Amino acid sequence: MRTRLTQRSMRRVVDAALGLAMAACSHAPAPAPAPVPVATSATVVKRNDIIWFRASAEYRGITREVYRSAAEHLPDLVKGLAPESWAVILDADETVLDNTLSERRDADRGLTFSETRWAAWVRELAAPAIPGAVEFTRRVHELGGRVAIVSNRADSLCAPTRENLAKVGVVADIVLCQVGRVSDKNPRFRQVQDGTAMRGVPSLRVVEWIGDNIQDFPALTQATRNDPAGYGDFGVRFFLLPNPIYGSWEHNPEP
Repeated sequence: MRTRLTQRSMRRVVDAALGLAMAACSHAPAPAPAPVPVATSATVVKRNDIIWFRASAEYRGITREVYRSAAEHLPDLVKGLAPESWAVILDADETVLDNTLSERRDADRGLTFSETRWAAWVRELAAPAIPGAVEFTRRVHELGGRVAIVSNRADSLCAPTRENLAKVGVVADIVLCQVGRVSDKNPRFRQVQDGTAMRGVPSLRVVEWIGDNIQDFPALTQATRNDPAGYGDFGVRFFLLPNPIYGSWEHNPEP
């Protein structure tokens, strides 16, 4: 008899404990939702810049206009030059290759630039060509010139950069990336000019530069903005594409 009473008591204790546990669960607060990045005025502006770059008719018109103008100047600039004795130097990012899908991904998540995510993006080989770039580089080759890409992508990313260029139809004779942390492109410009850029490629006369940053042009920096004389070659040998998303201009003081 004692044994049976003890078992009943135990069952009552267990049932009571289960009831209390269920009651506690019913009043437990719901799990907190994952934090959502807070959009600041700066991130909203940057996202608008990305949308303009990716979606606007104006951007596509500007890039085609710039590349068409550069192509129209070539015959006069190379008159009398032997085939394959001259070259055009272009930047890669936002000049030939469009990385704004990567920029949009980061902006959507409220993230700032990351070298790790950037390297992963480059290795995706997913960057399309900037409108007008492929046609321009074909025109360079038709006229007997060479295409040199001088980029500040890390040298470790140069191989996938070449693959991405080829994938979108840009035949690059020379691709020079950043070695170490030397972002100054002028030494690499000179390599193209003095024939040390690539084995088997002689010294080349560079007739045009195309970029989206003032530092994509020889000896120019953000200080050029205060020197009207520094713009003398623009529209003749220097051709500049718009990039409101990032660049060396971000360090300039506001007027």
